[in-house]
Amino acid sequence: MPKPKILVIDDDAGIRESLKMTLEYDGYDVAGAATGQEGLNLVEREAPDLVLLDVKMPGMDGFDVMSRLHSMQAGLPIVMISAHGTGMTGADAIKKGAVDFIDKPLSTDRVLVTVKNVLEQERLRDENRTLKKAVEVRHQMIGESGSLKQVMAAIGRAAPTNATVLITGESGVGKELVARTIHRNSLRARERFIQVNCAAIPEELIESELFGHEKGSFTGATEKQIGKFEQADRGTIFLDEVGDMSPKTQAKVLRVLQEGEVERIGSARTIKVDVRVIAATNKNLEEEIEKGHFREDLYFRLAVIPIYVPPLRERAEDIAVLVKHFAEHISRDSNMRPKRIAPAALEALQRYRWKGNIRELRNTVERLIIMTPGDTIEVADLPDAVRSPSAASAGSGPAAPKSASAEGSGATTAGATTAGETKVGTLREFKDNAERAFLVGKLRENSWNISKTAEAIDTPRSNLYKKLEQYQISQETDG
Repeated sequence: MPKPKILVIDDDAGIRESLKMTLEYDGYDVAGAATGQEGLNLVEREAPDLVLLDVKMPGMDGFDVMSRLHSMQAGLPIVMISAHGTGMTGADAIKKGAVDFIDKPLSTDRVLVTVKNVLEQERLRDENRTLKKAVEVRHQMIGESGSLKQVMAAIGRAAPTNATVLITGESGVGKELVARTIHRNSLRARERFIQVNCAAIPEELIESELFGHEKGSFTGATEKQIGKFEQADRGTIFLDEVGDMSPKTQAKVLRVLQEGEVERIGSARTIKVDVRVIAATNKNLEEEIEKGHFREDLYFRLAVIPIYVPPLRERAEDIAVLVKHFAEHISRDSNMRPKRIAPAALEALQRYRWKGNIRELRNTVERLIIMTPGDTIEVADLPDAVRSPSAASAGSGPAAPKSASAEGSGATTAGATTAGETKVGTLREFKDNAERAFLVGKLRENSWNISKTAEAIDTPRSNLYKKLEQYQISQETDG
């Protein structure tokens, strides 16, 4: 591990030599400069980790040097030293950008403790910046498709506001990424992002998790607990799988949205909170409202800005970019050599329907990176479902009802229909065929515009997408 580099800028040769001897004995690499300009030149060449800078020097004084240093290398930690130190000088030094101030005559212990503490703080800051960057990369939205660009445009409009956002889409499409991107680009970005998976918390615990409880408020409440809404004060709370909330919890969340206050279990005192709410669900909440499972007033409070995230199969042009992104990061995280993906293997990945969306794609890429023995991932290395000729229809729900022509025009069997008719054996098959034909007809009438068709047949767009998947209907296969 390289030694930390320290630059001492002081016109007193005795001070420079004393500090050099002290710091080198403690394991540091030390350089000295007698003037401000010499120090500036050394910083350009040596890129030190810390500068010890005298205040009073002939020509350019310490404050001028510090200003120039910060222009050259933003964030470079500088400790000012002076034989004329006063409380005012130390305060001025800190105000102008120094991280600390040491009076002369210099105490060896004071110098060593200061240097150690400053370098440790810098190490922690660098580590925090690295981790933050890694988190941002991990939660980065990747893709170039038109539908993803529409999502990003909606995020751009929603992020600077305090409006609640409802993110909808199938499981695994990246709803959490959308929520984090909104928070990261909002005015609350420096505050906390609190995530709650409403489907993963047992019903008897979710109220306590969201709103907190007082000690002794129920059996097992041995300590006071601060709820997630309080933890997210001034920041953002992300309610994932909000459609799984019980009616009782829904009512309390509605109160937070309406009144901006929470009440812990076992307490009669209300607590004001300033929280931005982002919710997500893979359920059709309009249908849940009709069934009586979700409050309509809460839905309208949450859906001030609705953002729909399309499934991966509707943006196949993003798959190649995602595969490359996942492959690079998984290889690096797993300390493995990057692997090349053969064109034929990439084509197979692009054809596959990805029922589990981006989550399934990432897991598949991770498996390929780890389990493929060679440096190139070939078609033969892909999972059976992905490389099979029928992979394009994999994960797309129940198979579409077959017509007589689809089953072949060879020898007939008992009960077969005449040519051109739909082969129907049960009432269910008849209904499925009729519904499929109805949908295809309406889609043609509306030039295959999904939104217009959904409006024309009075059904939510998400429900229409499910039907298209169920019956394997697409403009490309229409003919």
